[in-house]
Amino acid sequence: MKEYALYRGDELLAIGTKREIAEQLGISVRSVSFYGTTSYAKRTSEKNGRRLVEL
Repeated sequence: MKEYALYRGDELLAIGTKREIAEQLGISVRSVSFYGTTSYAKRTSEKNGRRLVEL
């Protein structure tokens, strides 16, 4: 299984699979996946937006 890290700016929010991150934050797996897309990155600033990074 792939592992990911979710960041908001420089702050680490969660680490784990997409399902684990979703459970930790109380959001859907679909939302977690969306944070890793190019279209989401274009809509948000790097400082305020969340970024999903594959480890």
